[in-house]
Amino acid sequence: MTTHFGFWDYFIFTAYAVLILGVGLWVSRDKKGHEKNAEDYFLASKSLPWWAIGASLIAANISAEQFIGMSGSGFALGLAIASYEWMAAITLIIVGKYFLPIFIEKGLYTIPEFVEKRFSTNLKTILAVFWIGLYIFVNLASVLYLGSLALETIMGIPMIYGVIGLALFAAAYSLYGGLSAVAWTDVIQVIFLVLGGLVTTYIALNTVSDGQGVIAGAKTVYEAAPERFAMIFDESNPYYDMLPGIGVLLGGMWVANLYYWGFNQYIIQRTLAAKSLKEAQKGILLAAGLKLIIPLIVVVPGIAAYVMVNDPEIMARLGEAGLKNLPTLEQADKAYPWLLQFLPTGMKGVAFAALAAAIVSSLASMLNSTSTIFTMDIYKQYINKNASDRTTVNVGRISAAVALIIGSIMAPLLGGIDQAFQFIQEYTGIVSPGILAVFMLGLFWKKTTNKAAIVGALASIPIAMYFKIAPNGWSESALFVNIPFMDQMGYTLVLTMLVIVAVSLFQNKGADDSKGIPLTKQLFKTSPTFNIGAFAVMLILVALYAIFWK
Repeated sequence: MTTHFGFWDYFIFTAYAVLILGVGLWVSRDKKGHEKNAEDYFLASKSLPWWAIGASLIAANISAEQFIGMSGSGFALGLAIASYEWMAAITLIIVGKYFLPIFIEKGLYTIPEFVEKRFSTNLKTILAVFWIGLYIFVNLASVLYLGSLALETIMGIPMIYGVIGLALFAAAYSLYGGLSAVAWTDVIQVIFLVLGGLVTTYIALNTVSDGQGVIAGAKTVYEAAPERFAMIFDESNPYYDMLPGIGVLLGGMWVANLYYWGFNQYIIQRTLAAKSLKEAQKGILLAAGLKLIIPLIVVVPGIAAYVMVNDPEIMARLGEAGLKNLPTLEQADKAYPWLLQFLPTGMKGVAFAALAAAIVSSLASMLNSTSTIFTMDIYKQYINKNASDRTTVNVGRISAAVALIIGSIMAPLLGGIDQAFQFIQEYTGIVSPGILAVFMLGLFWKKTTNKAAIVGALASIPIAMYFKIAPNGWSESALFVNIPFMDQMGYTLVLTMLVIVAVSLFQNKGADDSKGIPLTKQLFKTSPTFNIGAFAVMLILVALYAIFWK
């Protein structure tokens, strides 16, 4: 067993990199007689078919957060972390049926643009700045950090060089080609992502069973660590604060998922680029189906690594190589990179290409969305309202480059964070409840006013910070109690919605707002294909939770 990269590993990874860059640059080229305009750059000319949308949604979503962070959480706390993935499948169906029809009908480029049409330019600007800051300082930085951590662990590449390399790779095609280059390369990225993930899962389970196969390995893992397969924690579980039992299904997880899949620019942007609403909904359904299998390739390897590390017999078989970069409960994010060491020559290159695909596709998506929001909602609003298409596209490229530089500077500063996936969720959870409250009431309650939405969005931050900071030793009073962060998100959402409702009713004396959205049953009508697929996804989810409840 060798832990180093061989010739075929380098060959496969290089071939992957050349393929991605080649496809990205080829689809980015200007068509004869047509210079790239804003719709081409930011919305891929509104030409994406359903299968490209579904693949791109998964590629944008699955990043180092999942491969490194979620595997680390699988190592530390088990299959329960898969709730983020499995509940996302239901969330995607909700988004496809109830959110997309409104967004596509309004012909949006950006999510902040919807805020302007429903509320005001002021609120749009507030939220646009929110998102730009979040994408750069949390999302871009964390993906670059986790990706370079993997490079450092697997290949010994110093973190700073890993950050620079990943940044340049993502920039090479995405800055020039825009969403079209990002989406079409995502189709290829997903193939590598799933294939490489399955290879890693196979090797991990086969190693656990000492070559007896995947089924034997899965049985061994389950018997060795049955507590790692409980989906619903009770209060005695040391990780209850991260995943608070039934509250995961009924509370804050909905905040995280609805915000992320419904009102997140770098996710929803691919559906806005669809040929039609039906194509967008079919793409959403494909993504929901793929979400069901993601835990198999990002959580199960982490659980297998936990069993391997705690089994002296397996560790003896691994020899000295097994002690290199050994994951622990305190450094759980080392689990996936540690496993990659034991893949055979050739397969190591495939798995590493999968990891790179996950990282680079997410980076490209975040860059494109950051530049879209800045260009369409800040630059064209306040700096150059009459900007030509050429100027708009160039500003998009420049702003993406600046965002990437800032994210690259921030990335090494995240060193030392354990379970980065949880870190990202917790700090995104400070702003997401307020934004979700504004959108949900703006979409589905016609009485919501602009003033109420602004007050609610601003009030949500101190509410969230109270739940986050106030319990930390400030007082012995019952008012200052520790609440799991997922419950914190749920409470923040409810309180923010109450603020918005109260201000709206006071302001308009119960009358509908002039910008309220008229809703009809016809607007939310979906095709038989979508309905059957959605029902199948829900049946599978019920079965999974029934099997792994406790």
